[in-house]
Amino acid sequence: MYKVYCRAYQQTYKVVSNFLSWRKPDLLEGENSLLQLPSLVKSKNIQRVLIVTDQGIAALGLMDPLLSGLVAEGVQYAIYDKTVPNPTIENIEEAYAMYRANHCQGIIAFGGGSPMDCAKGVGARVAKPSMHIPQMKGQLKIRREMPPFFAIPTTAGTGSETTVVAVVSNNATHEKYAVNDPVLIPHYAILDPVLTVKLPPHITATTGMDALTHAVEAYIGNSNTEETRVCSREAVTLIFNNLYKAYQDGTNMEARTNMQKASYLAGIAFTRAYVGYVHAIAHTLGGFYGVPHGLANAIILPYVLEFYGDSVYKQLAELADLVGIGELSDGEEQKAKLFIEAIKKLNKDMDIPDKVSGIVNRDVPLMVKRALKEANPLYPVPKIMNKDEMFYMYQIIQA
Repeated sequence: MYKVYCRAYQQTYKVVSNFLSWRKPDLLEGENSLLQLPSLVKSKNIQRVLIVTDQGIAALGLMDPLLSGLVAEGVQYAIYDKTVPNPTIENIEEAYAMYRANHCQGIIAFGGGSPMDCAKGVGARVAKPSMHIPQMKGQLKIRREMPPFFAIPTTAGTGSETTVVAVVSNNATHEKYAVNDPVLIPHYAILDPVLTVKLPPHITATTGMDALTHAVEAYIGNSNTEETRVCSREAVTLIFNNLYKAYQDGTNMEARTNMQKASYLAGIAFTRAYVGYVHAIAHTLGGFYGVPHGLANAIILPYVLEFYGDSVYKQLAELADLVGIGELSDGEEQKAKLFIEAIKKLNKDMDIPDKVSGIVNRDVPLMVKRALKEANPLYPVPKIMNKDEMFYMYQIIQA
């Protein structure tokens, strides 16, 4: 009966989603496209802007061309650089206070998924100042436009520059949850591959596998549209053809450009088609132990795909054909299993472990409860997990 309820909820949400506004960000693309942003900001009559980033980005000097350009355009800025991995409610509130104190009129998110999520949280607070972040947890709680939002990804993985979601951590409860609303889709995205060249290999690897997880979970789910299928397929192809190249040689500009495109496309795909149990489990690991999201997704993805079994053979076989895995004479089951093995090999080739270290057994029951609460009934997964199956999943991913 519970599975019937989940499917009915998902079908209802899929119908409702057809009536929501799913804008896409306006894009600035290509090498050094960042240099075009200051004049764009100025053209929107923005005189003061909040930049949300982290200390690692600030220390690398990646923002220097942007800051110089803003000064040249006469745009004042305030920088919030205390964002932590798996950004917290405190991060958002501190940045929001800075936004208000400096009378800002727009937001620039500069960095990976964490600064993006923090900046989206600020945008949500500006849009609805009477509501605090915990009250926004879940679906469609904001429903008011946030200020002009410019997203500048420095990784190729999260797709946050085009998604409806901000993922927030509550340090007090070790909870990590999503705030979902189409108003959180950035207005502008700057895809400048130059900004990803200095990414360390292990970050290149895990963020790239994050993008692959987005594309695969979207593709195998039950809420696809024709557009999300096309985006997922193109993203998977780009990732299989370019991720290891970018991992091996960070200066390979073609591979970096293609990975940014893949991340963006995968973001479009899962914004409409949603994700699945990989993300639900990964969010608990981030909330309890600070496991980086891309790393968690990379490890968990093969295990969840194996759990789905024959419910995903057809879709995974299609993806296998797309990237040249297996023989034409192979059946769907064999191709699907070869595709999962290819994911495992890609992880291994990039020194990503096949188990998660540090899971404490006494935490597992609460993580199981939270993962199921996040995923069911919302995520349109191909096969619904029960409590025992989810508990087993945590057992098999443990180092």
